[in-house]
Amino acid sequence: METIIQWLFLIIVAWFIVKKFMLAKGISNVTTQEAKTKFKDRNVQFIDVRTLREYQGSHRKPFKNIPLSGLAKRSSELDKNKEVVVICQSGMRSIKASKLLKKQGFVNVTNVKGGMSAWV
Repeated sequence: METIIQWLFLIIVAWFIVKKFMLAKGISNVTTQEAKTKFKDRNVQFIDVRTLREYQGSHRKPFKNIPLSGLAKRSSELDKNKEVVVICQSGMRSIKASKLLKKQGFVNVTNVKGGMSAWV
């Protein structure tokens, strides 16, 4: 019986980890190179969800800084019908931000995998 409980616990923990870090339906992933190709498209919005200090230390135009901690309140600054490309330092916060935007009704959300750490 104890073995079954341990296996159930491991399965639940694994499921939680996979769910936490997988992209939600309707969110796509792009590389930094693919993100760069979208820079001239006026129908794409670029947001950087790092803290203001991180953003000021190093950022790329045309990314606008909206820290993850304030994104839910400031999402009204974005057009729900335009694509939103989201970046952070490593890709973890941008996944959270992408999921938040999808829940708020944004149609086309794209996460930059690897974040600023992968920028070439």
